[in-house]
Amino acid sequence: MPELPEVEVTRQGLLPYLSQQSIVGALVRTPRLRHEIPAGLQARLAGLRVDAILRRGKYLLFDCQSAFGGGWLLLHLGMSGSLRLVPPDTPAGKHDHVDLVFAQTVLRLRDPRRFGALLWHEGAQVESHHVLAGLGIEPLSDGFNGDWLYSATRIRRAPIKPLLMDARLVVGIGNIYAAESLYQAGISPLRKANRISRERYRVLADAIRATLAAAIAAGGSTVRDYVHSDGGAGCFQLSCAVYGRAGESCPSCARPVRAIRQAGRSTFYCPHCQR
Repeated sequence: MPELPEVEVTRQGLLPYLSQQSIVGALVRTPRLRHEIPAGLQARLAGLRVDAILRRGKYLLFDCQSAFGGGWLLLHLGMSGSLRLVPPDTPAGKHDHVDLVFAQTVLRLRDPRRFGALLWHEGAQVESHHVLAGLGIEPLSDGFNGDWLYSATRIRRAPIKPLLMDARLVVGIGNIYAAESLYQAGISPLRKANRISRERYRVLADAIRATLAAAIAAGGSTVRDYVHSDGGAGCFQLSCAVYGRAGESCPSCARPVRAIRQAGRSTFYCPHCQR
Protein backbone atom coordinates (compact mmCIF):
# COMPACT_ATOMS: atom_id res chain seq x y z
CA MET A 1 0.00 0.00 0.00
CA PRO A 2 1.35 3.46 -0.82
CA GLU A 3 2.20 5.17 2.49
CA LEU A 4 3.15 8.73 3.38
CA PRO A 5 6.45 8.80 1.45
CA GLU A 6 4.90 7.38 -1.73
CA VAL A 7 1.98 9.82 -1.58
CA GLU A 8 4.32 12.74 -0.91
CA VAL A 9 6.56 11.72 -3.83
CA THR A 10 3.46 11.54 -6.02
CA ARG A 11 2.37 15.01 -4.86
CA GLN A 12 5.78 16.50 -5.58
CA GLY A 13 5.87 14.84 -9.00
CA LEU A 14 2.48 16.25 -10.02
CA LEU A 15 2.98 19.82 -8.84
CA PRO A 16 5.17 21.11 -11.70
CA TYR A 17 2.68 19.85 -14.30
CA LEU A 18 -0.74 20.47 -12.73
CA SER A 19 -0.43 23.48 -10.43
CA GLN A 20 -2.41 26.44 -11.85
CA GLN A 21 -3.66 24.28 -14.71
CA SER A 22 -7.36 24.06 -15.57
CA ILE A 23 -9.21 20.77 -15.82
CA VAL A 24 -10.60 20.48 -19.34
CA GLY A 25 -12.71 17.45 -18.50
CA ALA A 26 -12.88 14.19 -16.59
CA LEU A 27 -13.60 10.63 -17.62
CA VAL A 28 -14.87 8.16 -15.02
CA ARG A 29 -14.95 4.54 -16.18
CA THR A 30 -16.29 2.91 -13.02
CA PRO A 31 -19.14 3.88 -10.66
CA ARG A 32 -17.16 3.15 -7.52
CA LEU A 33 -13.81 2.37 -6.02
CA ARG A 34 -13.78 1.87 -2.24
CA HIS A 35 -16.69 4.34 -2.15
CA GLU A 36 -19.08 5.42 -4.84
CA ILE A 37 -17.62 8.13 -7.03
CA PRO A 38 -19.77 11.25 -6.54
CA ALA A 39 -22.49 11.68 -9.12
CA GLY A 40 -21.90 14.55 -11.51
CA LEU A 41 -18.21 14.78 -10.65
CA GLN A 42 -17.17 15.12 -14.29
CA ALA A 43 -19.38 18.17 -14.84
CA ARG A 44 -18.35 19.68 -11.49
CA LEU A 45 -14.62 19.49 -12.26
CA ALA A 46 -14.71 20.79 -15.82
CA GLY A 47 -13.23 24.27 -16.05
CA LEU A 48 -11.85 24.39 -12.51
CA ARG A 49 -8.20 25.34 -11.95
CA VAL A 50 -5.93 23.30 -9.66
CA ASP A 51 -4.64 25.96 -7.29
CA ALA A 52 -2.64 23.60 -5.06
CA ILE A 53 -1.99 19.94 -4.33
CA LEU A 54 -1.68 19.13 -0.63
CA ARG A 55 -1.33 15.92 1.35
CA ARG A 56 -3.08 14.84 4.54
CA GLY A 57 -1.93 11.44 5.72
CA LYS A 58 -2.27 9.20 2.66
CA TYR A 59 -4.82 11.45 0.93
CA LEU A 60 -3.92 13.78 -1.92
CA LEU A 61 -5.98 16.97 -1.80
CA PHE A 62 -6.46 18.86 -5.05
CA ASP A 63 -7.56 22.43 -4.36
CA CYS A 64 -9.92 23.12 -7.26
CA GLN A 65 -10.49 26.84 -6.72
CA SER A 66 -11.97 26.11 -3.29
CA ALA A 67 -11.73 29.76 -2.30
CA PHE A 68 -13.71 30.85 -5.36
CA GLY A 69 -16.78 28.64 -5.28
CA GLY A 70 -15.07 25.36 -6.17
CA GLY A 71 -13.96 22.63 -3.80
CA TRP A 72 -11.51 19.84 -3.13
CA LEU A 73 -10.88 16.57 -4.91
CA LEU A 74 -9.73 13.97 -2.38
CA LEU A 75 -7.81 11.01 -3.74
CA HIS A 76 -6.56 7.90 -1.91
CA LEU A 77 -4.47 5.29 -3.70
CA GLY A 78 -5.72 2.38 -1.59
CA MET A 79 -3.77 -0.88 -1.74
CA SER A 80 -2.64 -0.86 -5.36
CA GLY A 81 -3.40 2.54 -6.84
CA SER A 82 -1.04 4.81 -8.77
CA LEU A 83 -1.27 8.08 -10.67
CA ARG A 84 0.38 8.57 -14.05
CA LEU A 85 0.73 11.60 -16.29
CA VAL A 86 0.17 10.36 -19.82
CA PRO A 87 -0.26 12.01 -23.26
CA PRO A 88 -3.92 12.83 -24.07
CA ASP A 89 -4.18 10.14 -26.77
CA THR A 90 -2.90 7.25 -24.58
CA PRO A 91 -5.37 4.31 -24.64
CA ALA A 92 -6.74 3.30 -21.24
CA GLY A 93 -5.91 -0.10 -19.79
CA LYS A 94 -8.18 -2.50 -17.94
CA HIS A 95 -7.54 -0.98 -14.53
CA ASP A 96 -7.40 2.70 -15.58
CA HIS A 97 -10.55 3.96 -13.90
CA VAL A 98 -10.40 7.77 -13.91
CA ASP A 99 -8.81 10.43 -16.15
CA LEU A 100 -8.47 14.11 -15.33
CA VAL A 101 -7.87 15.82 -18.65
CA PHE A 102 -5.72 18.94 -18.88
CA ALA A 103 -4.68 20.89 -21.96
CA GLN A 104 -1.30 19.19 -22.32
CA THR A 105 -1.58 16.00 -20.25
CA VAL A 106 -3.92 13.50 -18.63
CA LEU A 107 -3.75 12.47 -14.98
CA ARG A 108 -4.74 8.79 -14.94
CA LEU A 109 -5.72 6.77 -11.88
CA ARG A 110 -4.91 3.08 -12.11
CA ASP A 111 -6.22 0.84 -9.32
CA PRO A 112 -6.32 -2.93 -9.99
CA ARG A 113 -7.91 -3.79 -6.62
CA ARG A 114 -10.26 -0.78 -6.49
CA PHE A 115 -9.48 -0.02 -2.84
CA GLY A 116 -8.70 3.60 -3.60
CA ALA A 117 -11.07 6.52 -3.23
CA LEU A 118 -12.08 9.58 -5.23
CA LEU A 119 -14.23 12.04 -3.28
CA TRP A 120 -15.43 15.62 -3.60
CA HIS A 121 -15.71 18.25 -0.88
CA GLU A 122 -17.60 21.46 -1.66
CA GLY A 123 -16.17 24.69 -0.27
CA ALA A 124 -12.93 25.77 1.37
CA GLN A 125 -12.76 23.83 4.66
CA VAL A 126 -11.57 20.41 3.53
CA GLU A 127 -10.43 19.42 7.03
CA SER A 128 -14.08 18.89 7.98
CA HIS A 129 -14.56 16.08 5.46
CA HIS A 130 -15.38 12.88 7.35
CA VAL A 131 -12.43 10.88 5.96
CA LEU A 132 -9.98 13.51 7.26
CA ALA A 133 -11.59 14.60 10.50
CA GLY A 134 -10.42 11.61 12.56
CA LEU A 135 -6.83 11.47 11.35
CA GLY A 136 -3.94 11.74 13.77
CA ILE A 137 -0.85 13.91 13.80
CA GLU A 138 1.44 14.30 10.78
CA PRO A 139 4.83 12.74 11.63
CA LEU A 140 6.69 15.38 9.61
CA SER A 141 4.90 18.28 11.28
CA ASP A 142 6.46 20.57 13.85
CA GLY A 143 4.17 19.20 16.56
CA PHE A 144 5.42 15.62 16.25
CA ASN A 145 8.28 14.81 18.60
CA GLY A 146 9.26 12.43 21.38
CA ASP A 147 7.47 14.40 24.08
CA TRP A 148 4.23 14.25 22.08
CA LEU A 149 4.61 10.49 21.54
CA TYR A 150 5.33 9.93 25.21
CA SER A 151 2.23 11.87 26.31
CA ALA A 152 0.00 10.21 23.71
CA THR A 153 0.91 6.67 24.80
CA ARG A 154 0.67 6.78 28.60
CA ILE A 155 -2.51 4.65 28.68
CA ARG A 156 -1.69 2.58 25.60
CA ARG A 157 -0.84 -1.02 26.50
CA ALA A 158 -0.69 -2.21 22.88
CA PRO A 159 2.67 -3.08 21.32
CA ILE A 160 4.34 -0.02 19.87
CA LYS A 161 4.64 -1.22 16.27
CA PRO A 162 0.91 -1.66 15.46
CA LEU A 163 0.23 1.57 17.34
CA LEU A 164 2.58 3.51 15.05
CA MET A 165 0.47 2.26 12.14
CA ASP A 166 -2.80 3.48 13.66
CA ALA A 167 -3.85 6.50 11.57
CA ARG A 168 -5.96 7.79 14.45
CA LEU A 169 -2.72 8.43 16.34
CA VAL A 170 -0.09 9.10 13.65
CA VAL A 171 -0.79 9.15 9.93
CA GLY A 172 1.02 7.47 7.09
CA ILE A 173 3.92 5.64 8.73
CA GLY A 174 2.99 2.21 7.37
CA ASN A 175 4.53 -1.20 7.83
CA ILE A 176 7.93 -0.71 6.19
CA TYR A 177 8.61 2.61 7.88
CA ALA A 178 7.42 1.52 11.32
CA ALA A 179 9.75 -1.50 11.20
CA GLU A 180 12.73 0.51 9.99
CA SER A 181 12.16 3.35 12.47
CA LEU A 182 11.94 0.97 15.43
CA TYR A 183 15.13 -0.73 14.30
CA GLN A 184 16.95 2.61 14.03
CA ALA A 185 15.71 3.52 17.53
CA GLY A 186 16.65 0.12 19.01
CA ILE A 187 13.12 -0.49 20.28
CA SER A 188 11.43 -3.88 20.07
CA PRO A 189 8.14 -3.89 18.12
CA LEU A 190 6.74 -6.05 20.93
CA ARG A 191 7.35 -3.52 23.69
CA LYS A 192 4.16 -2.05 25.15
CA ALA A 193 3.75 1.60 24.25
CA ASN A 194 3.28 2.75 27.83
CA ARG A 195 6.51 1.02 28.89
CA ILE A 196 8.78 3.17 26.72
CA SER A 197 10.56 6.07 28.39
CA ARG A 198 10.38 9.69 27.32
CA GLU A 199 14.06 9.58 26.30
CA ARG A 200 13.55 6.54 24.07
CA TYR A 201 10.49 8.16 22.49
CA ARG A 202 12.63 11.15 21.59
CA VAL A 203 15.03 8.80 19.81
CA LEU A 204 12.09 7.06 18.10
CA ALA A 205 10.50 10.30 16.91
CA ASP A 206 13.80 11.38 15.37
CA ALA A 207 14.14 7.95 13.73
CA ILE A 208 10.64 8.17 12.26
CA ARG A 209 11.25 11.60 10.79
CA ALA A 210 14.65 10.56 9.40
CA THR A 211 13.26 7.32 7.93
CA LEU A 212 10.37 9.07 6.22
CA ALA A 213 12.66 11.80 4.88
CA ALA A 214 15.08 9.19 3.50
CA ALA A 215 12.19 7.31 1.88
CA ILE A 216 10.90 10.46 0.19
CA ALA A 217 14.40 11.23 -1.07
CA ALA A 218 14.61 7.67 -2.48
CA GLY A 219 11.29 8.04 -4.29
CA GLY A 220 9.40 5.86 -1.82
CA SER A 221 9.26 2.07 -1.84
CA THR A 222 8.07 -0.06 -4.73
CA VAL A 223 7.11 -3.46 -3.33
CA ARG A 224 4.20 -4.33 -5.65
CA ASP A 225 2.22 -1.83 -7.70
CA TYR A 226 3.41 1.64 -6.72
CA VAL A 227 5.05 3.77 -9.42
CA HIS A 228 5.82 7.48 -9.73
CA SER A 229 3.72 9.79 -11.87
CA ASP A 230 6.31 9.34 -14.63
CA GLY A 231 6.25 5.54 -14.35
CA GLY A 232 9.49 5.20 -12.36
CA ALA A 233 9.86 3.05 -9.26
CA GLY A 234 10.89 3.88 -5.70
CA CYS A 235 14.05 2.31 -4.28
CA PHE A 236 13.94 2.80 -0.50
CA GLN A 237 13.13 -0.90 -0.01
CA LEU A 238 16.60 -1.75 -1.32
CA SER A 239 18.23 -0.07 1.70
CA CYS A 240 16.02 -1.55 4.43
CA ALA A 241 17.89 -2.89 7.44
CA VAL A 242 15.22 -5.38 8.59
CA TYR A 243 12.04 -5.13 6.51
CA GLY A 244 11.67 -8.14 4.23
CA ARG A 245 14.98 -9.62 5.46
CA ALA A 246 13.81 -12.50 7.66
CA GLY A 247 16.68 -14.93 8.28
CA GLU A 248 19.30 -12.56 6.91
CA SER A 249 22.02 -11.01 9.05
CA CYS A 250 21.27 -7.88 11.06
CA PRO A 251 23.48 -5.04 9.75
CA SER A 252 24.60 -4.24 13.31
CA CYS A 253 25.12 -7.58 15.09
CA ALA A 254 25.02 -10.14 12.24
CA ARG A 255 22.40 -12.21 14.08
CA PRO A 256 19.34 -13.36 12.06
CA VAL A 257 16.49 -10.92 11.50
CA ARG A 258 13.23 -12.36 12.82
CA ALA A 259 9.75 -12.16 11.27
CA ILE A 260 6.53 -12.36 13.29
CA ARG A 261 2.89 -11.42 12.75
CA GLN A 262 1.36 -8.43 14.54
CA ALA A 263 -2.21 -7.26 13.94
CA GLY A 264 -2.31 -9.27 10.73
CA ARG A 265 0.89 -7.73 9.30
CA SER A 266 4.45 -9.01 9.04
CA THR A 267 6.92 -7.46 11.46
CA PHE A 268 10.68 -7.70 10.96
CA TYR A 269 13.17 -6.94 13.72
CA CYS A 270 16.40 -7.92 15.39
CA PRO A 271 15.72 -9.43 18.85
CA HIS A 272 19.32 -8.67 19.91
CA CYS A 273 19.49 -5.01 18.89
CA GLN A 274 15.88 -4.06 19.64
CA ARG A 275 14.79 -4.21 23.26
